[in-house]
Amino acid sequence: MRFFRKAQQTQAWLAMVLQRDGIAAASVRRAPEGKPAVTLASFFPGAASVDALEKAGKELHSANYRCTTVLGGGDYQFMTAEAPNVPREELKTAMRWRLKDILDFPVDQATYDVLDIPLDPNAAVRPQQSVFAVAARNSVIQARQKLFMQSKIRLRTIDIPEMAQRNLSALLEPEGRGLAMLSFSEDGGLLTVSWRGELYLSRRIDVTLAQLLDAEPERRNQSFDKITLELQRSLDNFERQFSFISVAKLVLAPSGAAGLQEYLSSNLYTRVETLDLGQLLDLGGIPELEGAARQQRFFVAIGAALRVEEGAA
Repeated sequence: MRFFRKAQQTQAWLAMVLQRDGIAAASVRRAPEGKPAVTLASFFPGAASVDALEKAGKELHSANYRCTTVLGGGDYQFMTAEAPNVPREELKTAMRWRLKDILDFPVDQATYDVLDIPLDPNAAVRPQQSVFAVAARNSVIQARQKLFMQSKIRLRTIDIPEMAQRNLSALLEPEGRGLAMLSFSEDGGLLTVSWRGELYLSRRIDVTLAQLLDAEPERRNQSFDKITLELQRSLDNFERQFSFISVAKLVLAPSGAAGLQEYLSSNLYTRVETLDLGQLLDLGGIPELEGAARQQRFFVAIGAALRVEEGAA
């Protein structure tokens, strides 16, 4: 199963994201001009069983879409590695030997893929090429495939949150500058930096959405402190490593958390903004996407549904 490779289909994607309390599904239609339009956003509460997923698939007419799902944060490893010095078509095979020394489980039990980290186009001396490697246990991938197969949903791809977030971040990038985006879910925080539509940085932050929304001010501020420290470290390291990319701002994904933007703005040198999905997407008449908490629910599903495919219209 390939994580984020390009296909040749043209019909819309339906992203079905399994959450702890239900299934979030979304589809997006891209237009030649104007904002991409969210055409579907539905949540099905309860455990993501075969019966529940089959019911959701029927209700959403999943056979009319290309279907994708997204792994949870603990289902895979995402890492940066030095690219082997081999021709591009041999890269994935050659990476197998690098992963043997990186993974915390045998590479023979892994499904993996690689993603380029583009180099500085103006560098006088060509630096060493790095890549992102993403790997999951075969058992995790097979269990996800089996769940969808038993639910009579034809699953085309399995994606990861980093790529879903990159898809949304790319829509917000100012011309010629990079964009940092920070989101929160039940799996914790996810910081990404994109430039020219490419992913350059991914960092996990050990603060969950529930901690971010804690009603007790002292505990919430402790979480804010932890987030600030991780952001300072990550953005400083990014600036040193990718000096050719100027990060315009940090955009907070919808969360419903009060005070985070103000706290980060007063402690970071980077400009901080909070995203309303209506800024970059046509939400039409979809009441499911009114308010930050509802937008957080569908954030990953919408990002996954924004996949752009080679040869697609």
